[in-house]
Amino acid sequence: MRKLKVYLDTSVISHLLQEDVPEKMADTRKLWEMFKVGKYDVYLSIVTLEEVSNCPEPKRSELKKFLEQISYSVIDITDELESVAQKIIEMEILTKKSYDDCQHIAAAVVEECDCIISWNFKHIVNIKTIHGVRAIANLTGYKTIDILSPSVLLESEE
Repeated sequence: MRKLKVYLDTSVISHLLQEDVPEKMADTRKLWEMFKVGKYDVYLSIVTLEEVSNCPEPKRSELKKFLEQISYSVIDITDELESVAQKIIEMEILTKKSYDDCQHIAAAVVEECDCIISWNFKHIVNIKTIHGVRAIANLTGYKTIDILSPSVLLESEE
C-alpha cells in the first residue's frame, strides 16, 4: 500500500516545543515518531522552512534539529502554486493578510498531497477553508485534499 503524502505547515513543527499546550505537543511528538520511521511521505514548502528560519533562537535551532530527524520533500514556489494561492483569495476563502497560509494550502494542492496537517484552526483547519479548498480542487482539476489536525491523523492510526 502506498504511503500517504502529508503536507506539514509551520504550526505542526512549532508545536514540537509548545509547552503551553501539552496535549497538542504530545500528539505532535507522537506523529513525529511516525515521520522518523517513514510511515508517511512528508512534504514542506519553502514557506515552511522560511518561517522556521525566522523563529527566534534558541527555538529556531531546536526546530531545525527536529527537521533533521525526518525525511521530507521541499516544494518550491512556482507560478502554478501562486495561481492557486491567488484563487484562494479570489474565492474569499482566506484574505491577502493570510497569504502564507494560502501558499501552504496551494503547495499541498499542487503537489497532490493526500492531506494538510496543521494546528492552525483559525485559517486552515476549519469548515470554511476545507469546503473552499475542495471547491478549488474541483474547479481546477486537482485531486481533493483532506485538511486535518495532527490529533485526527493519529486517531486514524488507532
